[in-house]
Amino acid sequence: MASSNLLVHLRQCFSPPSLRSYLAEFISTFLYVFTAVGSTISSRMLSPDVASGAASLVATAVAQAFGLFAAVLISADVSGGHANPAVTFAFAIGGHIGATSAVFYWVSQLLGSTFACFLLHFLSAGQEVPTTRIAVAMTGFGAAIMEGVLTFLLVYTVHVAVDPPRPAGGGKRGFAATALGALAVGLAAGACVLSAGSLTGASMNPACSFGPALVSGDFKNQAVYWAGPMIGAAVAALAHQVLACPPGAPESRHGSVEAVVV
Repeated sequence: MASSNLLVHLRQCFSPPSLRSYLAEFISTFLYVFTAVGSTISSRMLSPDVASGAASLVATAVAQAFGLFAAVLISADVSGGHANPAVTFAFAIGGHIGATSAVFYWVSQLLGSTFACFLLHFLSAGQEVPTTRIAVAMTGFGAAIMEGVLTFLLVYTVHVAVDPPRPAGGGKRGFAATALGALAVGLAAGACVLSAGSLTGASMNPACSFGPALVSGDFKNQAVYWAGPMIGAAVAALAHQVLACPPGAPESRHGSVEAVVV
């Protein structure tokens, strides 16, 4: 019985809607990481002596805000617009996506990030791909807490703005509503980068830290950028269920993947 259920779940994971969701996550994560990492490379090439100044931080924050806005918008109706393993983890905890499907989401996101960084490295004539780093004055534990807080704020915004209850009849939301939700997520990400970018890099996204680390070969402090965001995302998912999803509330929208927890 258990084996037959597993086969059913696996078939659902490889159904055409699910495969479209994985491709959407690959493309959206590629877009976000390409803009986030690319903006840092561009800033460093234009002003190598002041790459760590305030202007660089603002430019990176703006690029990440617009990049995430676009990434969420183009994939919201296909995959739910995650573009972030921490967001996927939060939706898995909330029961919106099955554990098996979540793993395939993670694979798609990590591949999208890695491909974006390889392409940037190649197209920029071998420029070093920047990795997320912790400020000298911070400890790894403190950085993990900071990343957890930032990710909590981002993921809670995702839950409220991008995944609200379905309209009457269970149809899709209009484009304007989807765009407004994606904009809110992008603005939240940009604000977090401005507030803590100089401390931890304000990754809030394990994929955004993994791709540059893999391409550059520098995996220092990778645990910080996985543990912090995952814990923050889990707390955000639980907080949203308690505060915004009382019993009897309408079912939320989540891409095309079956919400089956394996």
